[in-house]
Amino acid sequence: MDIGRPTVMTRDTLNKLEEIFALGGTDTEACTYADISPRTLYKYQEENPDYIQRKESLKEKPFLKARRTIVNSLSDPNHAFKYMERKKKAEFGPNVEITGNLTISQVLDNLQDGQTPTG
Repeated sequence: MDIGRPTVMTRDTLNKLEEIFALGGTDTEACTYADISPRTLYKYQEENPDYIQRKESLKEKPFLKARRTIVNSLSDPNHAFKYMERKKKAEFGPNVEITGNLTISQVLDNLQDGQTPTG
């Protein structure tokens, strides 16, 4: 017969933790929602090391959902272009090419004088 305090890490508590982790919530947020202390969570993780991986996987769900939403919206040319700007910056990004023989101090001097920099 086991004597001692009953565990607070019941299936209901774990479900509450996992609900918040699946939203990308922090350990503190999940513990608050599950009505346990972070120390209790960390002790549980020490005793159940596989749970750490489970928690981290759940925390990735919002990013996967966002990625899916972005990819599904690529039939809109504006979304497709924005996606390419970020993923293929060299080809689609707003590049600035500077040519000429101006020095930074010449540009600053011209700007202070109200002139257009030329070089």
